[in-house]
Amino acid sequence: MDETVAEFIKRTILKIPLNELTTILKAWDFLSENQLQTVNFRQRKESVVQHLIHLCEEKRASLNDAALLDIIYTQFHQHQKVWDVFQMSKGPGEDVDLFDMKQFKNSFKKILQRALKNVTVSFRETEENAVWIRIAWGTQYTKPNQYKPTYVVYYSQTPYAFKSSSTLRRNTPLLGQALTIASKHHQIVKMDLRSRYLDSLKAIVFKQYNQTFETHNSTTPLQERSLGLDINMDSRIIHENIVEKERVQRITQETFGDYPQPQLEFAQYKLETKFKSDLNGSILAEREEPLRCLIKFSSPHLLEALKSLAPAALFSRIQKLLCYSASHSQGTQDLSSCMSHCIQDVKIMMSQHLDMVNQMYASPDIQLTTID
Repeated sequence: MDETVAEFIKRTILKIPLNELTTILKAWDFLSENQLQTVNFRQRKESVVQHLIHLCEEKRASLNDAALLDIIYTQFHQHQKVWDVFQMSKGPGEDVDLFDMKQFKNSFKKILQRALKNVTVSFRETEENAVWIRIAWGTQYTKPNQYKPTYVVYYSQTPYAFKSSSTLRRNTPLLGQALTIASKHHQIVKMDLRSRYLDSLKAIVFKQYNQTFETHNSTTPLQERSLGLDINMDSRIIHENIVEKERVQRITQETFGDYPQPQLEFAQYKLETKFKSDLNGSILAEREEPLRCLIKFSSPHLLEALKSLAPAALFSRIQKLLCYSASHSQGTQDLSSCMSHCIQDVKIMMSQHLDMVNQMYASPDIQLTTID
Protein backbone atom coordinates (compact mmCIF):
# COMPACT_ATOMS: atom_id res chain seq x y z
CA MET A 1 0.00 0.00 0.00
CA ASP A 2 1.29 3.42 -0.96
CA GLU A 3 2.43 5.71 1.87
CA THR A 4 0.11 8.49 0.72
CA VAL A 5 -2.85 6.08 0.82
CA ALA A 6 -1.84 4.91 4.31
CA GLU A 7 -1.65 8.51 5.51
CA PHE A 8 -5.01 9.29 3.91
CA ILE A 9 -6.69 6.35 5.66
CA LYS A 10 -5.00 7.24 8.94
CA ARG A 11 -6.26 10.83 8.86
CA THR A 12 -9.77 9.69 8.02
CA ILE A 13 -9.92 7.16 10.84
CA LEU A 14 -8.59 9.73 13.32
CA LYS A 15 -11.58 11.95 12.47
CA ILE A 16 -14.09 9.22 13.28
CA PRO A 17 -15.37 9.18 16.89
CA LEU A 18 -14.63 5.88 18.63
CA ASN A 19 -18.32 5.18 19.25
CA GLU A 20 -18.92 5.37 15.46
CA LEU A 21 -15.78 3.63 14.29
CA THR A 22 -17.16 0.08 14.16
CA THR A 23 -20.33 1.18 12.36
CA ILE A 24 -18.44 3.13 9.72
CA LEU A 25 -15.88 0.37 9.16
CA LYS A 26 -18.70 -2.15 8.64
CA ALA A 27 -20.37 0.21 6.16
CA TRP A 28 -17.00 0.54 4.39
CA ASP A 29 -16.99 -3.26 3.93
CA PHE A 30 -13.31 -3.32 3.04
CA LEU A 31 -12.07 -5.20 6.10
CA SER A 32 -13.72 -8.53 6.79
CA GLU A 33 -15.66 -9.33 9.95
CA ASN A 34 -12.87 -11.67 11.08
CA GLN A 35 -10.27 -8.91 10.65
CA LEU A 36 -12.35 -6.43 12.64
CA GLN A 37 -12.71 -8.94 15.47
CA THR A 38 -8.93 -8.90 15.90
CA VAL A 39 -9.03 -5.19 16.76
CA ASN A 40 -9.41 -4.15 20.40
CA PHE A 41 -11.53 -1.01 20.10
CA ARG A 42 -11.27 -0.37 23.85
CA GLN A 43 -7.59 0.54 23.75
CA ARG A 44 -6.17 3.96 22.96
CA LYS A 45 -7.22 5.31 19.59
CA GLU A 46 -3.64 5.60 18.35
CA SER A 47 -3.19 1.85 18.87
CA VAL A 48 -6.51 1.13 17.16
CA VAL A 49 -5.48 3.23 14.17
CA GLN A 50 -2.12 1.48 13.86
CA HIS A 51 -3.79 -1.92 13.92
CA LEU A 52 -6.32 -0.88 11.28
CA ILE A 53 -3.60 0.57 9.03
CA HIS A 54 -1.71 -2.73 9.31
CA LEU A 55 -4.83 -4.63 8.21
CA CYS A 56 -5.30 -2.24 5.27
CA GLU A 57 -1.69 -2.78 4.23
CA GLU A 58 -2.26 -6.53 4.23
CA LYS A 59 -5.21 -6.09 1.88
CA ARG A 60 -3.32 -3.51 -0.22
CA ALA A 61 -5.89 -0.76 0.02
CA SER A 62 -6.03 1.54 -3.00
CA LEU A 63 -6.67 5.27 -3.25
CA ASN A 64 -10.24 4.54 -4.29
CA ASP A 65 -10.74 2.38 -1.17
CA ALA A 66 -9.50 5.26 0.99
CA ALA A 67 -11.76 7.72 -0.84
CA LEU A 68 -14.74 5.44 -0.25
CA LEU A 69 -14.05 5.46 3.50
CA ASP A 70 -13.96 9.26 3.39
CA ILE A 71 -17.32 9.35 1.56
CA ILE A 72 -18.91 7.15 4.22
CA TYR A 73 -17.54 9.37 6.98
CA THR A 74 -18.95 12.43 5.20
CA GLN A 75 -22.34 10.75 4.88
CA PHE A 76 -22.40 10.21 8.64
CA HIS A 77 -21.30 13.82 9.26
CA GLN A 78 -22.91 15.63 6.34
CA HIS A 79 -23.95 18.52 8.62
CA GLN A 80 -20.28 19.51 8.83
CA LYS A 81 -20.53 20.69 5.21
CA VAL A 82 -22.49 23.58 3.75
CA TRP A 83 -24.57 22.36 0.80
CA ASP A 84 -25.70 24.26 -2.30
CA VAL A 85 -28.53 23.15 -4.58
CA PHE A 86 -28.23 22.94 -8.36
CA GLN A 87 -31.18 22.48 -10.70
CA MET A 88 -30.85 21.10 -14.21
CA SER A 89 -33.31 21.28 -17.08
CA LYS A 90 -33.94 19.61 -20.41
CA GLY A 91 -33.86 21.42 -23.72
CA PRO A 92 -37.09 22.29 -25.57
CA GLY A 93 -38.78 19.13 -26.79
CA GLU A 94 -36.31 16.78 -25.12
CA ASP A 95 -37.77 13.62 -23.63
CA VAL A 96 -36.83 11.99 -20.35
CA ASP A 97 -34.19 9.32 -20.98
CA LEU A 98 -33.80 6.05 -19.10
CA PHE A 99 -31.08 6.47 -16.49
CA ASP A 100 -28.08 4.16 -16.50
CA MET A 101 -25.91 4.58 -13.39
CA LYS A 102 -22.87 2.90 -14.94
CA GLN A 103 -23.07 5.14 -17.98
CA PHE A 104 -23.50 8.21 -15.76
CA LYS A 105 -20.36 7.37 -13.77
CA ASN A 106 -18.23 6.72 -16.84
CA SER A 107 -19.40 9.87 -18.59
CA PHE A 108 -18.95 12.09 -15.50
CA LYS A 109 -15.45 10.80 -14.85
CA LYS A 110 -14.29 11.09 -18.47
CA ILE A 111 -15.47 14.69 -18.79
CA LEU A 112 -13.48 15.77 -15.72
CA GLN A 113 -10.37 13.80 -16.61
CA ARG A 114 -10.31 15.10 -20.19
CA ALA A 115 -10.52 18.70 -19.01
CA LEU A 116 -8.19 18.31 -16.04
CA LYS A 117 -5.34 15.84 -16.03
CA ASN A 118 -4.90 15.48 -12.26
CA VAL A 119 -8.28 14.70 -10.73
CA THR A 120 -9.62 11.66 -8.88
CA VAL A 121 -13.31 10.78 -8.86
CA SER A 122 -14.96 8.23 -6.57
CA PHE A 123 -18.60 7.11 -6.31
CA ARG A 124 -20.84 5.47 -3.74
CA GLU A 125 -24.45 4.57 -4.44
CA THR A 126 -27.12 4.71 -1.75
CA GLU A 127 -30.52 3.11 -1.31
CA GLU A 128 -32.39 6.31 -2.26
CA ASN A 129 -31.38 6.15 -5.94
CA ALA A 130 -28.67 8.64 -5.15
CA VAL A 131 -24.97 8.58 -5.90
CA TRP A 132 -22.38 10.32 -3.75
CA ILE A 133 -19.49 11.68 -5.79
CA ARG A 134 -16.13 12.70 -4.34
CA ILE A 135 -13.82 14.83 -6.47
CA ALA A 136 -10.26 15.59 -5.41
CA TRP A 137 -8.91 18.42 -7.55
CA GLY A 138 -5.41 18.96 -8.82
CA THR A 139 -3.95 21.09 -11.60
CA GLN A 140 -2.00 20.35 -14.74
CA TYR A 141 1.16 20.36 -12.62
CA THR A 142 0.07 19.27 -9.12
CA LYS A 143 -1.48 16.05 -7.84
CA PRO A 144 -5.06 16.02 -6.51
CA ASN A 145 -5.44 17.31 -2.96
CA GLN A 146 -7.23 14.48 -1.16
CA TYR A 147 -7.85 16.63 1.91
CA LYS A 148 -9.91 19.36 0.20
CA PRO A 149 -12.36 17.43 -1.98
CA THR A 150 -15.74 18.45 -3.34
CA TYR A 151 -18.76 16.24 -2.63
CA VAL A 152 -21.77 16.00 -4.90
CA VAL A 153 -25.00 14.11 -4.22
CA TYR A 154 -27.05 13.44 -7.34
CA TYR A 155 -30.48 11.82 -7.28
CA SER A 156 -31.01 9.82 -10.46
CA GLN A 157 -33.90 10.70 -12.74
CA THR A 158 -34.31 14.09 -11.04
CA PRO A 159 -32.98 17.50 -12.09
CA TYR A 160 -31.39 18.18 -8.68
CA ALA A 161 -27.85 17.84 -7.37
CA PHE A 162 -26.38 18.99 -4.06
CA LYS A 163 -22.78 20.18 -3.83
CA SER A 164 -20.66 20.91 -0.80
CA SER A 165 -19.37 24.47 -0.74
CA SER A 166 -15.73 24.73 -1.68
CA THR A 167 -13.05 27.39 -1.93
CA LEU A 168 -12.15 26.02 -5.38
CA ARG A 169 -14.82 28.02 -7.20
CA ARG A 170 -12.88 27.93 -10.46
CA ASN A 171 -13.86 24.27 -10.88
CA THR A 172 -17.61 24.86 -10.43
CA PRO A 173 -18.32 25.45 -14.17
CA LEU A 174 -16.48 22.25 -15.10
CA LEU A 175 -18.35 20.32 -12.44
CA GLY A 176 -21.66 21.71 -13.71
CA GLN A 177 -20.78 20.71 -17.26
CA ALA A 178 -19.96 17.16 -16.17
CA LEU A 179 -23.23 16.86 -14.24
CA THR A 180 -25.31 18.23 -17.10
CA ILE A 181 -23.83 16.02 -19.81
CA ALA A 182 -23.64 12.85 -17.70
CA SER A 183 -27.26 13.16 -16.57
CA LYS A 184 -28.38 14.12 -20.11
CA HIS A 185 -29.70 17.56 -19.28
CA HIS A 186 -29.42 20.79 -21.23
CA GLN A 187 -28.37 23.40 -18.66
CA ILE A 188 -27.74 23.83 -14.94
CA VAL A 189 -28.32 26.74 -12.54
CA LYS A 190 -27.48 27.28 -8.89
CA MET A 191 -30.55 27.75 -6.71
CA ASP A 192 -30.60 30.31 -3.91
CA LEU A 193 -30.81 27.68 -1.19
CA ARG A 194 -28.05 26.66 1.17
CA SER A 195 -27.90 24.70 4.41
CA ARG A 196 -25.82 22.32 6.47
CA TYR A 197 -28.79 19.96 6.57
CA LEU A 198 -28.82 17.99 3.34
CA ASP A 199 -32.03 16.14 4.21
CA SER A 200 -33.86 19.43 4.71
CA LEU A 201 -32.73 20.76 1.33
CA LYS A 202 -33.86 17.52 -0.26
CA ALA A 203 -37.24 17.79 1.48
CA ILE A 204 -37.69 21.34 0.15
CA VAL A 205 -36.83 20.74 -3.50
CA PHE A 206 -38.62 17.39 -3.64
CA LYS A 207 -41.57 18.76 -1.62
CA GLN A 208 -41.32 15.84 0.78
CA TYR A 209 -42.06 17.67 4.03
CA ASN A 210 -45.47 16.77 5.44
CA GLN A 211 -47.83 19.66 6.01
CA THR A 212 -50.82 17.49 6.99
CA PHE A 213 -52.34 18.84 10.16
CA GLU A 214 -52.32 16.70 13.28
CA THR A 215 -55.79 15.89 14.61
CA HIS A 216 -54.99 16.49 18.27
CA ASN A 217 -55.08 20.26 17.68
CA SER A 218 -58.40 20.27 15.84
CA THR A 219 -60.54 18.83 18.62
CA THR A 220 -60.64 22.07 20.63
CA PRO A 221 -62.44 24.98 18.94
CA LEU A 222 -60.44 28.16 18.61
CA GLN A 223 -63.06 30.08 20.56
CA GLU A 224 -62.43 27.88 23.60
CA ARG A 225 -58.68 28.32 23.60
CA SER A 226 -56.98 30.95 25.70
CA LEU A 227 -56.23 33.96 23.55
CA GLY A 228 -54.83 36.13 26.30
CA LEU A 229 -57.70 38.65 26.12
CA ASP A 230 -58.85 40.91 28.92
CA ILE A 231 -62.24 39.74 30.27
CA ASN A 232 -63.26 43.37 30.72
CA MET A 233 -62.65 44.19 27.06
CA ASP A 234 -65.54 45.26 24.85
CA SER A 235 -67.26 42.18 23.37
CA ARG A 236 -67.01 43.61 19.85
CA ILE A 237 -63.25 44.01 20.18
CA ILE A 238 -62.98 40.47 21.57
CA HIS A 239 -64.91 39.13 18.58
CA GLU A 240 -62.73 41.08 16.13
CA ASN A 241 -59.55 39.80 17.75
CA ILE A 242 -60.81 36.21 17.73
CA VAL A 243 -61.68 36.42 14.02
CA GLU A 244 -58.27 37.90 13.20
CA LYS A 245 -56.38 35.34 15.25
CA GLU A 246 -58.37 32.54 13.63
CA ARG A 247 -57.46 33.87 10.20
CA VAL A 248 -53.77 34.19 11.09
CA GLN A 249 -53.68 30.72 12.58
CA ARG A 250 -55.50 29.17 9.65
CA ILE A 251 -53.19 30.68 7.02
CA THR A 252 -50.12 29.92 9.11
CA GLN A 253 -51.16 26.27 9.36
CA GLU A 254 -51.94 26.12 5.64
CA THR A 255 -48.48 27.49 4.87
CA PHE A 256 -46.31 25.71 7.43
CA GLY A 257 -48.39 22.91 8.94
CA ASP A 258 -47.86 21.59 12.47
CA TYR A 259 -44.82 19.46 11.74
CA PRO A 260 -41.19 20.60 12.12
CA GLN A 261 -39.95 22.61 9.17
CA PRO A 262 -37.00 21.52 6.98
CA GLN A 263 -33.90 23.12 8.48
CA LEU A 264 -32.86 25.74 5.95
CA GLU A 265 -30.08 28.16 6.92
CA PHE A 266 -29.71 30.43 3.92
CA ALA A 267 -31.78 31.89 1.10
CA GLN A 268 -31.16 34.85 -1.17
CA TYR A 269 -33.20 36.65 -3.80
CA LYS A 270 -32.08 38.95 -6.59
CA LEU A 271 -34.32 41.98 -7.00
CA GLU A 272 -34.72 44.65 -9.66
CA THR A 273 -36.79 47.68 -8.77
CA LYS A 274 -37.44 51.19 -10.00
CA PHE A 275 -38.23 54.10 -7.72
CA LYS A 276 -41.22 56.37 -8.20
CA SER A 277 -41.29 59.84 -6.69
CA ASP A 278 -43.52 62.91 -6.95
CA LEU A 279 -40.57 65.12 -6.13
CA ASN A 280 -38.88 66.84 -9.05
CA GLY A 281 -35.25 66.15 -9.54
CA SER A 282 -35.20 62.80 -7.79
CA ILE A 283 -32.07 61.00 -8.94
CA LEU A 284 -33.42 57.51 -8.31
CA ALA A 285 -36.79 58.25 -9.93
CA GLU A 286 -35.10 59.51 -13.11
CA ARG A 287 -32.80 56.50 -13.31
CA GLU A 288 -33.62 54.44 -16.39
CA GLU A 289 -31.83 51.30 -15.28
CA PRO A 290 -33.48 49.43 -12.39
CA LEU A 291 -31.70 49.28 -9.08
CA ARG A 292 -30.38 45.75 -8.57
CA CYS A 293 -29.82 44.35 -5.12
CA LEU A 294 -29.50 41.06 -3.34
CA ILE A 295 -31.69 40.17 -0.36
CA LYS A 296 -30.15 37.57 1.91
CA PHE A 297 -31.93 35.62 4.62
CA SER A 298 -29.75 33.70 7.06
CA SER A 299 -30.68 31.93 10.24
CA PRO A 300 -29.87 28.73 12.14
CA HIS A 301 -33.43 27.69 11.24
CA LEU A 302 -34.77 30.01 8.56
CA LEU A 303 -38.22 28.50 7.97
CA GLU A 304 -39.03 28.38 11.67
CA ALA A 305 -37.86 31.99 11.96
CA LEU A 306 -40.16 33.02 9.11
CA LYS A 307 -42.97 31.05 10.71
CA SER A 308 -42.53 33.06 13.91
CA LEU A 309 -43.17 36.25 11.91
CA ALA A 310 -46.59 35.05 10.78
CA PRO A 311 -48.46 36.38 13.84
CA ALA A 312 -46.97 39.80 13.03
CA ALA A 313 -49.29 40.11 10.00
CA LEU A 314 -46.62 38.98 7.54
CA PHE A 315 -48.12 35.55 6.80
CA SER A 316 -49.40 36.42 3.30
CA ARG A 317 -45.99 37.62 2.17
CA ILE A 318 -44.25 34.63 3.75
CA GLN A 319 -46.65 32.24 2.06
CA LYS A 320 -45.63 33.61 -1.34
CA LEU A 321 -41.95 33.31 -0.44
CA LEU A 322 -42.31 29.66 0.51
CA CYS A 323 -44.21 28.90 -2.68
CA TYR A 324 -41.36 30.50 -4.60
CA SER A 325 -38.71 28.55 -2.69
CA ALA A 326 -40.35 25.31 -3.81
CA SER A 327 -40.40 26.37 -7.49
CA HIS A 328 -37.53 28.76 -8.00
CA SER A 329 -37.94 29.15 -11.72
CA GLN A 330 -41.35 30.82 -11.58
CA GLY A 331 -42.77 34.16 -10.49
CA THR A 332 -39.71 36.41 -10.51
CA GLN A 333 -41.73 39.60 -10.76
CA ASP A 334 -44.18 38.52 -8.07
CA LEU A 335 -41.29 37.55 -5.85
CA SER A 336 -39.56 40.89 -6.30
CA SER A 337 -42.70 42.75 -5.30
CA CYS A 338 -43.39 40.37 -2.45
CA MET A 339 -39.84 40.51 -1.11
CA SER A 340 -39.58 44.29 -1.28
CA HIS A 341 -42.90 44.70 0.54
CA CYS A 342 -41.92 42.07 3.07
CA ILE A 343 -38.61 43.77 3.83
CA GLN A 344 -40.31 47.13 4.09
CA ASP A 345 -42.99 45.73 6.40
CA VAL A 346 -40.35 44.23 8.65
CA LYS A 347 -38.42 47.51 8.84
CA ILE A 348 -41.54 49.54 9.64
CA MET A 349 -42.72 47.03 12.18
CA MET A 350 -39.33 46.94 13.87
CA SER A 351 -39.06 50.71 14.08
CA GLN A 352 -42.60 51.38 15.30
CA HIS A 353 -43.17 48.41 17.61
CA LEU A 354 -39.69 47.27 18.55
CA ASP A 355 -40.40 46.40 22.18
CA MET A 356 -43.62 44.59 21.43
CA VAL A 357 -42.08 42.67 18.53
CA ASN A 358 -39.08 41.59 20.57
CA GLN A 359 -41.31 40.27 23.32
CA MET A 360 -44.12 38.71 21.32
CA TYR A 361 -43.33 38.10 17.65
CA ALA A 362 -39.80 38.66 16.43
CA SER A 363 -37.43 35.75 16.15
CA PRO A 364 -33.88 36.53 17.35
CA ASP A 365 -32.51 34.03 14.82
CA ILE A 366 -33.35 35.82 11.60
CA GLN A 367 -31.09 38.43 10.04
CA LEU A 368 -32.10 40.48 7.02
CA THR A 369 -29.36 42.08 5.01
CA THR A 370 -29.63 44.19 1.85
CA ILE A 371 -26.60 44.50 -0.40
CA ASP A 372 -26.47 47.00 -3.23
